Amino acid sequence: MMEKSDNLVLLTQVVAYVLCFCIFTRSASAIEGFESIACCADSNYKDPLTNLDYNTDYAWFSDKTSCRPITSVLNHSTNERLRVFEIEKGKRCYNLATTEDQVYLIRGTFPSENSPGNASFDVSIGVTQLGAVRSSPQDLRIEGVFRATKNNTDFCLVTEQGNPYISLLELRSVSEEYLQGLNSSVLKLINRSNLGGKEDDIRYPTDQSDRIWERTTAIPYTSVSFNISILDHKSNVTPPLEVLQTALTHPERLEFNHNGLEAEEDYEYLVFLYFLELNNSVREGQRVFDIYVNSEIKKARFDVLSEGSNYRHIALNASSANGSLNLTMVKATGSVFGPSCNAYEIMQVRPWKQETNQTDLKAILKIREELIIENQDNKVLQSWTGDPCMLYAWQGISCDFQNGAPVITKLDLSLSNLKGPLPSSVTELTNLQIMNLSHNNFNGYIPSFPSSSMLISVDLSYNDLMGSLPQSFNSMPHLKSIYYGCNDRMNHEPSSSGSLNISILTDNGRCQQENNFPQQAVIISVVACGSFLIAMAVGTIFVWRYRQRLNPLEAFARKSNPMITNVIFSLNSIDDFLIKSVTIQAFTLEYIEVATEKYKTLIGEGGFGSVYRGTLENGQVVAVKVRSATSTQGTREFDNEVHKTFDSNLTSISKF
Repeated sequence: MMEKSDNLVLLTQVVAYVLCFCIFTRSASAIEGFESIACCADSNYKDPLTNLDYNTDYAWFSDKTSCRPITSVLNHSTNERLRVFEIEKGKRCYNLATTEDQVYLIRGTFPSENSPGNASFDVSIGVTQLGAVRSSPQDLRIEGVFRATKNNTDFCLVTEQGNPYISLLELRSVSEEYLQGLNSSVLKLINRSNLGGKEDDIRYPTDQSDRIWERTTAIPYTSVSFNISILDHKSNVTPPLEVLQTALTHPERLEFNHNGLEAEEDYEYLVFLYFLELNNSVREGQRVFDIYVNSEIKKARFDVLSEGSNYRHIALNASSANGSLNLTMVKATGSVFGPSCNAYEIMQVRPWKQETNQTDLKAILKIREELIIENQDNKVLQSWTGDPCMLYAWQGISCDFQNGAPVITKLDLSLSNLKGPLPSSVTELTNLQIMNLSHNNFNGYIPSFPSSSMLISVDLSYNDLMGSLPQSFNSMPHLKSIYYGCNDRMNHEPSSSGSLNISILTDNGRCQQENNFPQQAVIISVVACGSFLIAMAVGTIFVWRYRQRLNPLEAFARKSNPMITNVIFSLNSIDDFLIKSVTIQAFTLEYIEVATEKYKTLIGEGGFGSVYRGTLENGQVVAVKVRSATSTQGTREFDNEVHKTFDSNLTSISKF
């Protein structure tokens, strides 16, 4: 019986040990508020230095061809891989799970080995720039502290030149005290020093927030250390005790200089100073010193022991002086001992920049989720990362500002090789004015839009849609045009309740042209008095005449000039035609299609294309010439016609 009892006790102890081990492992490897990403790592792994779990970044970017090896790994890193984003412009972002209103530390690691030699890019939290990586043989680590404004946060690499790259990305929850009174700011780490440290840099698990404290010693200062505890302190931003148990001291003064700060930007700085009195024999009033930042006194007659504890920390506001920050502690008059300091941090204060309107942001992210289901390899959708409007707008999206925040006003995904149903979430873009989803392979039905929609122009032509136009289009007060032709399975009428309002321009669902209009060079020639062909004939005569007289004009005509598209020649009278100077106005394809009612009325055939009747917003009748896709001379002929008009004695062109 006794033996059974002993076995039961032993079994209980083993179970307890296993449970404790599991709890410890869980706390070390899957800490709430921690995210550790090893870019391009072959698989997830446990970091031997910190016992933290690191995950690959294939959940964000699945392309393994952009991965490169690293042979000499940075301090505090065991990842031997580097991800290079081979993009000419734009941004690539990691969307990280965060808790709204929680304060976080975020850190990116950018090793120089095997990185693109000419790479130059910015690093941002959301749309707020945190730092920059410029072509350099040095490894770089960029770290910041921010308050999450929503339940996910973007960490972005924004191109400037060459291809951006990254090896590690780490997110850690930290103390609220860093951002007291600075909720609309981001703090960029300039320096975090463990003064007088005896060993290598200190981080997790010694620092539960995984801050990296760099060992700092300096001549002629004396390094001191003592195994002493903190008495009666209430600070949550305190460094680990192992950091505080070492210090630098000097009989008269301590001085630390930090150069190379952004001199062109007028940033403010926060200096966090940490003091623990390591000498038990020192009494209040015996170690007193003044603290200066850039020769400006910030704290006079500072005494660590004056508040009843052997520990104090203070935060000082400062400005840089021509890209430098000098921190000095000077022994005060009457003090017995000189200054002593255990650790400090210097943070640069950067204002938090406004991101895209949250309603629009949620809607466009839902649209992306709907489209990606059947378009996972689509290049356009793959480039949709980060904020849709700021730091390079997403391809196919245009934005404007409303009440200080960017809003999405245009969605143009024409010719994007998309398929599947139209995304129903497009109706949730409350500020959308222009929507062009033409020339894709969308199927299914057109969703109903609310009467509050701001849409002005809709183009759904050249798809595989079915059904009728929703009656809701008639209740949209701003809608001016809708085109849905070349959808063979669609009805030509908007449901059983009637047709579109007469004020809305439309192609009535008819497929008039088989040509791919967005791929053609479209030329508009407007002649208020007389037809286009007559005007050009008269112009040709005058060109011939003045070329005989003016050699400089001949030289000009022989120059290789870039082709100009979407051109309007507006001639109010024959007199204007003969004597006024040249100006030209560019028009968008959408505007041209509205003006011609989708090329509805054919009025003639030219030498290299068809001519259509159109009407501008001011009522002026225009002739629109469209180069034929089969013409072998159209581009050259148009080029010649445009160049001829630059003779000021030939014609007057009032718009460009």
